[in-house]
Parts: sequence; structure tokens; C-alpha cells
Amino acid sequence: MTKKRKWVPVLVSATMMSSFIIACSKQDAPAPSASTPAPASNAPAASAPAPAAAPAATTYPMKSDKTLTYWQELTGNLVGVKATQGEVPFYQEWQKKTGVPIKYITAPPNQGKEALNVLLASGDLPDMIEWDFLKQFPGGPEKAIKDGYILKLNDVIDKFAPNLKKFLKDNPKIDKMVKTDNGSYYAFPFIRGDDYLMVFHGPIIRKDWLDELQLPVPETIDDWYNTLKAFKEKKGASAPISFVSTPRPFNDFNTGDFVGAWGITRDFYLDNGQIKFGPLEKGYKEFLATFRKWYAEGLIDKNMATADMKALDANFANGVMGATVGNAGGGIGRWQPILSGKDPKATLVGTPYPVLKKGDKPMFGQKDQPFSSGGMVTVSAKSKNIETAVKMLDYGYGDEGHMFYNFGIEGTSYKMENGYPKFTDLVMKNPDKLAPAQALSLYVRSNYSGPFVQDKRYIEQYLALQTQRDALGVWSKTDIDKYQLPPITPTPEESTEMAKIMNDVNTLVDEMTLKIVLGTEPVDSFEKYVEKMKSVKIDRAIEIEKAALDRYNKR
Repeated sequence: MTKKRKWVPVLVSATMMSSFIIACSKQDAPAPSASTPAPASNAPAASAPAPAAAPAATTYPMKSDKTLTYWQELTGNLVGVKATQGEVPFYQEWQKKTGVPIKYITAPPNQGKEALNVLLASGDLPDMIEWDFLKQFPGGPEKAIKDGYILKLNDVIDKFAPNLKKFLKDNPKIDKMVKTDNGSYYAFPFIRGDDYLMVFHGPIIRKDWLDELQLPVPETIDDWYNTLKAFKEKKGASAPISFVSTPRPFNDFNTGDFVGAWGITRDFYLDNGQIKFGPLEKGYKEFLATFRKWYAEGLIDKNMATADMKALDANFANGVMGATVGNAGGGIGRWQPILSGKDPKATLVGTPYPVLKKGDKPMFGQKDQPFSSGGMVTVSAKSKNIETAVKMLDYGYGDEGHMFYNFGIEGTSYKMENGYPKFTDLVMKNPDKLAPAQALSLYVRSNYSGPFVQDKRYIEQYLALQTQRDALGVWSKTDIDKYQLPPITPTPEESTEMAKIMNDVNTLVDEMTLKIVLGTEPVDSFEKYVEKMKSVKIDRAIEIEKAALDRYNKR
């Protein structure tokens, strides 16, 4: 286990709730199982209610005679490798280490919302549900608690989760993030354990093409225009730059890719204490005008409107694309082998987030927060095995669980070398020709998420290429901390209203973006779309965000 660190909260953009209907009768959450823990002197975080006694330590394995049920969507890294979690060595070993037999219920990849909808409507709930109830459940966690789907965890954390309780006590700023405005703990959270783990995305370019054409790494929007023009004219690139546009046009631009040069994002952000929505601002019109020009001149992939990851794979493989945006692991790590197989000299590097004026520091960029809502695990309000489930989930926050979640099985997926947990060739050079991301996902959870604290020693090895590690440093040089919103939560009533508003608003933003960039509508139609967004109450959405921010600041 790494030594204890002081944690620094990082503000992030608030992601809007996805809208789906759950048809199920309202139920009251049952009381948690009772137990008498040994008294201890540990006090809870200042903002949490004081328990009668601190939780007693759990000895693992627990030797439980109960089989618990666990629902989860299959992670993309396991698609084509394993069909269910029950077939994965990590999940098999987790049962052995905790002493709790588990029956896994696996939702198909990318079908989690639909599968959860059916599950909740059935009323037959598993003991544990791995799902983002903060951002992906209409009404948020308080509504899920009120409706009897998930358990409010305050009491059971006090009684049965000493590892998580101690972590939250030691890290009050993270403690503030992982509960609701009402002070309700609702899930066992995924925590990024170091600043180094929080930046992982940004613009990517072919450095070998830049060197061949004697061009510098682009920094400004004008630099990018000249670079992409050279890629087209001198390298014959038919798609000088392309972006994933599914499920939304420019899918990654919420964090400020390119659009941030005009001082906005495609989402809500803070500006001198005021909450703004980027597509309403003048800067978004200027962004659209610029990208319209680039598209018209053939500098953006002509198939941009439908491009997905497979399309970008093909573009790189065919040598027709020189730039995009993506992650260090799933981007550079994915495409570098594709390029190297065609051209050993081909090299991908991360570039700074573009600005308008050379020398300016980018306002926006991707940066996660210590609390990341993906990977959280809730306990069903209907569970008859609450104490066992809570103790099992608490395992990930202790010393032994920390090593297991981050590095897997000692002697199999990692070995200790001079006090450092080094991944073995089984995962880094898999004999079955699996990519490192796939091989790791068989033995650890550190490369996607889960109920534990992520260790930076995982990423130090996962990013095997120096270009990947260098990219993190380049992408981290932004002022994003000044502008991002914290993980705010609308009330259940606000969330329902917000979901409806933002469904209409985002539909308009996507329509406006595609039509103006592709040239089917003039740039001046921007004002028409702004009026339409106002007519579907975008101003009310901003009010809701502001109210949620005020409540968050008072937690």
C-alpha cells in the first residue's frame, strides 16, 4: 500500500443526467442488519453524523455461507475476451480473498441503462449494483434512495466499513464529494489516488509528419490550420484530422478540445463565479465558423458526422489521417501499434490544447477529479445480506484490497521488486496476444474503475511508451481548475426538470453543430438556435446548476 497522501480536490464539469423511464412502485428501504462492533476512538468526518461507535476491523476471508448477487455492465476491455464477470480471474479471486461467494449478473456492453431499467422495474434486485447513480439515474442518488432502490449507507459505513470510514475521515474534501447535499452516503466510490491519474486526454498528432514537413507542434488555431493544410497538400491526407462523433458530434469536446480556444466548452462551466453554457456564447459561433471553413477545405474528415473509433483506426491504418483527440492509453496506446505496423517511423504525440494567441495558457482541458462517479457500487435497499455486502465492498479500501484491486494476484499479474509492484509479462506482453488493456482487465480493476483507491504505480507501467507519459505533462498545462464545476447534484425534482430541458437543448446543439460545420446552414443561423435553446428553458437549467452549486458549497 502506498503511503498516505494529502488529497487535493479537482473541479470537474457536471455531466447531465441521462433520461430513461423506470416503471417501478415506490418502496421504503429496509433497516440495515444489526451488529455490535467493538468500540474505538475514531471520529467520523466533521460533516457526517457522529456514530455511537467506530466500525470494527473485518478479518478476511470472512468465510460466508451466503451467496451474494452482483450486477454490472461488462467493461469494453473484456468484450471479445470474456462473456461475464464470473469468467474473469479478478472476480473469481475477489470471492476467495473476501470469503464471499458471488453470483454475477452481467449486462451487455453499452446496454447498461436499458438493462438496469428492466432490473429495477422487476423489483428483483441483486445485493450490489455497480452503476453511476450520480449522473446516470434520473433524480440522482437521493431519488434512488427514496424510491427504495439503493440503501443510504451512513449507518452501515459506521458499523461495518472501517477502511472507507477512515479514508473519508482523513480526506474531508473527498468526503464532501461522495455524499449528497443532504449528507447521504450512497455508494462505495472510485477514487483517483494521485494528481498524476487525473489527466489522460487531449489532442494527438503524427510527429513524424511534422518532422518531415519541418513544422513545429501546433499551439494556436492558426498553427493547426497551416498544419492540417500541409498534411492534405503534402502528405495526401484525405482526413487530415478526424474526431469521434458518436453518440454526439465532436463527442469529446465537453472538456475543451479545440472549442476551448474561444474561451468556452460545449457544457456548463464557471466564469468569474457565474455559470455559463458554452453553446450559448459568441465563442461557440466563432468555433463553428472556423470548423466550417476547415471542413469546406477538406481539412476535416469528410465522414466526420458518423466517425467512431473503428473509423479512426482505419484512417490511421490507411495513412490518411494525421491528428485527432483521444486518451493516452486508449488513444496513443491504441493507434501507435496500428501505425507502427505500417510505418516503423510513425510516431504519435500529445499536443497542447489550442489557443488563439501564441503564448496564452489554455483555459480548458480534460482533468478528472479525485472522486469519479464511474465504478461506484451501491447496496440494494432490498438486500437481505447488507452487512456481508458492506464488508465485502470495504475490502477495496484496506491495504490488502488496495494491492489486489490495483495490481491483481501477486506472483501471477505482478511481483514485488524492491518494494515496487511490477506487472508481469502475463499482462504486459500477454502470450495470447491480448492488448495490455485487455490483459490487465482480467486481473485488476485499476485500468477502469471500481470501489477502491487507484494507485499511480499502475499508470506508470500501463503507459509503456514515453510518448504517452509525455502527453500527460503537455495536457496538464491548462487553467481548467479555475473554470470547472464541482460534482454538484440537483435535487430529485430539479433533476427530472433538468433532464427534460437538456435533452431538448443537446438535440438543438447537435443539430446546430452538424448543420453549420457541414455547410447545410449558414453561420448566422447560430442566433436562431440560441433563441430555440432559450425557448426550451436553457436559462432555467443554468438556474438549477447555480442552486446546486450553492448547496454544494454549503456541504
